[in-house]
Amino acid sequence: MVIVMKQEATDKQIEGIIKKLVSQDFDVHRSTGVEHTILGAVGAQVVDIRDYEVLDGVKEVHRITVPYKLASRAFRPDGTVLDIRGVKVGGDEVVIMAGPCTIESYEQCDVIGEHVKAAGAKVIRGGAFKPRTSPYSFQGLGAEGLKAIRKAADKHGLLVVSEIMESSQLDLAEEYIDIIQIGARNMQNYPLLRGVGRTQIPVLLKRGMSATLSDLLLAAEYVMSEGNHQVILCERGIRTFETQTRNTLDLSAIPVIHQLSHLPIIVDPSHAVGIRDKVAPMARAAVAAGGDGLLIEVHHEPDKAACDGAQSLYLQQFTDLMKELRTIAAAVGRTIAETEEEAVKV
Repeated sequence: MVIVMKQEATDKQIEGIIKKLVSQDFDVHRSTGVEHTILGAVGAQVVDIRDYEVLDGVKEVHRITVPYKLASRAFRPDGTVLDIRGVKVGGDEVVIMAGPCTIESYEQCDVIGEHVKAAGAKVIRGGAFKPRTSPYSFQGLGAEGLKAIRKAADKHGLLVVSEIMESSQLDLAEEYIDIIQIGARNMQNYPLLRGVGRTQIPVLLKRGMSATLSDLLLAAEYVMSEGNHQVILCERGIRTFETQTRNTLDLSAIPVIHQLSHLPIIVDPSHAVGIRDKVAPMARAAVAAGGDGLLIEVHHEPDKAACDGAQSLYLQQFTDLMKELRTIAAAVGRTIAETEEEAVKV
């Protein structure tokens, strides 16, 4: 970091700050100009710059390096491509993850899994543990739900992405889940982040409802600092003063994350807007903006869904959307998996 001293700063004040920096294992480079003395501090220690801003004689403090080291683009300039049981996230292909918000039964997962697979999805989504705003809402089927979605996924050749809410559920995750989802409400649940970081299961980390992109990358850093570098970031909308949609989808997060971090980023348009007829436009925009994948809610009977039916696409809507997404992906130099019928034609 760089500390700019006030013009009237005394030698005693400057030497005091240098002593404090050295005590925190920084190498200090002092430059005395015509008007200001500037201190350049180099070191791996992460400090709160406010601790220096309040010191006597200091005019301003600037952080030069980012506090997230492992998640930064500098750590891996070429970007990361995760290979999850043959499904590559972060490469040329835009990976589609689709399925119900909540697992209701094996039969439900079977019907939806068959359809999304045929349309070109590589991963089935579905929640067995549901963090609901109201304690009286359906909370999910738990372990039985994971067994149901795992069985359907294996039948149709899909991976499973599903959320866990606490470290005690890691054993279930290791048995039934291919990609652990950390939901928006748990983005800063640091014990949970450290717990999944000690596994080697890929992690899909959702942005918190009021989180900055730096907050999101620091949450990823918690996972990676424990040894698990298989992290996928997810933009799912942030809470603003707008009331016409459930959240405000921050599409600018996609190119910004690609600049700041080597980690792949996907988009969940379903949770972002919360309205069925707004999901497809946002999904199209996310691919155009460079998203590495999509997480979309799909249900065979949305009107009867146990959770979030109003934002779930009908099966035919999902098929139609996939056709549109392939055209957009091609226009920006990406691909999306073909349907089984298209693959046969080729």
